[in-house]
Formats: sequence, structure tokens, C-alpha cells
Amino acid sequence: MDRMSRFMRKGKSLILAYDQGLEHGPTDFNEKNVDPQFVLDIAGRCKFDAFASQKGVAENYWRKGGVPLILKVNGKTALYGGSEPLARQNCSVKHAWELGAAAVGYTVYVGSANEAEMLAEFGRVQEEAHALDMAAILWAYARGASVKNDTSREVIAYATRLGLELGADAVKVKYTGDKEGFRWVVKAAGRVPVYMAGGPKTKDEQDFLTQVKGCMEAGASGVAVGRNVWQSDNPDRTSKRLAAIVIDGKSVEQAMKLQ
Repeated sequence: MDRMSRFMRKGKSLILAYDQGLEHGPTDFNEKNVDPQFVLDIAGRCKFDAFASQKGVAENYWRKGGVPLILKVNGKTALYGGSEPLARQNCSVKHAWELGAAAVGYTVYVGSANEAEMLAEFGRVQEEAHALDMAAILWAYARGASVKNDTSREVIAYATRLGLELGADAVKVKYTGDKEGFRWVVKAAGRVPVYMAGGPKTKDEQDFLTQVKGCMEAGASGVAVGRNVWQSDNPDRTSKRLAAIVIDGKSVEQAMKLQ
């Protein structure tokens, strides 16, 4: 069985991401969403196809039988001020499997002076995950002094190609900002599903949904979104609108009418 099919409806999927606490600290959170249970309740109530978090959140809040778990097994803090990021493994694949995760996620900072270390580590993670019939999902973000434009067509296509070359079951990248450019990004990944990273909360929900629609029309398999859902004034409505576009193929105009 295709390892990603367990996360998919109609060949597409909507992933709720909540790994930002390690990456950014508490700056993304308010009195409600600082509580992981608040976000997990959204994932279950709004029928997300997977929930992504670091191991501590999973150990303390996630339960088997609910939304499938994608466990992030590496990360770094935002406190380091250097231009060449390095995110090292902080959780074993075996532990992720013991927790009940259906997949592991791993970030590689493409273009960083430390990318070789992360590429080698992801190679080991991918092999260990596949040996346990778990999916290995690559978070591929262009960072480093040599990266001049982290959303250019060429750079993001390089990132998705890494997913194919390294044997990832899916790859998550930033949106290029234009549908035609993202078509090339998806094509570069071959048969590997491409997911758009939701990124920071946008000021206007319709603008975000327009980006999502563009990436789906370009051939993406879904969206891994966090802040644009659980920072929303109405997370349930936002989730419903996202599902209408990602899963059901509705237009932005049709989605915006949903309440």
C-alpha cells in the first residue's frame, strides 16, 4: 500500500501542523492555541487527514485512534542567529513508531552550509521509517547565505527534486507565489506528492485561500497548514473552506460562502 494513502481522501490531503512551538517558541500562540489540546480538537472536529507535531506534544496529548500522527523527528530553535541553520534529529524513528505515528517528518534546510549533515541524517531516517512501514515526509526549506530568493521557481523545484532523489514519500515546500511556477515545482518531484507549507498567518483569509487554490491547480497533493487555521478567529470555518478547495476542488468564491 502507498504509505501516503492513509492520509488521503480523493487523492488529496489536509494536514494540520503544530510543530511551531519548538521552531518559534511561544510567539505564535495566544491564550487558546498555546494549549495543544485546543489544536488537536480542531484536527479531530474538522476531520483533518493528519496532525503534525514534535514528540513531546504527541506523548502528552495525541491519542491512537484519532487523527493520524506525523511526528517531526528533528528541529531547531529560533534563538540561533546564524545564517546557516542546522536541524538535528531529536527523536528516533523507533520511538515515533512506538507512539503510533504513521509517518515521520524531517526538515532539511536546502542551501545551508550544513545541508550535507541533514541530507545524510534524512537518508537514515527514511530507511528506518520504511523498514517499519512508515512514511518519511521531507520538509524542504531553502535557507542560508547562498539562497537569494527562497520562493523562486528554481530554488523550490530543487527542493522538491530532493524529495524524489532522497526517497521521500512526500515533500513540503513554500509556495512560489504563482501557479505556473509551481507547476514546474510539482513536475520536478516526479511521483512524489508535493504539499504547500501554510506559512505565517495572512492578513486576509481570501488571499491565503487563493494561494492554496493556485498550488492545487498546479498539481499539489495538499496543504500542511498551521497558523492560518489555529490562529484564525474561526478555525472551524477556515478548515471547512480549506477542505472545500483542497479535497473537493471548489473555487475560492465557492469556499468563501461556507460558514
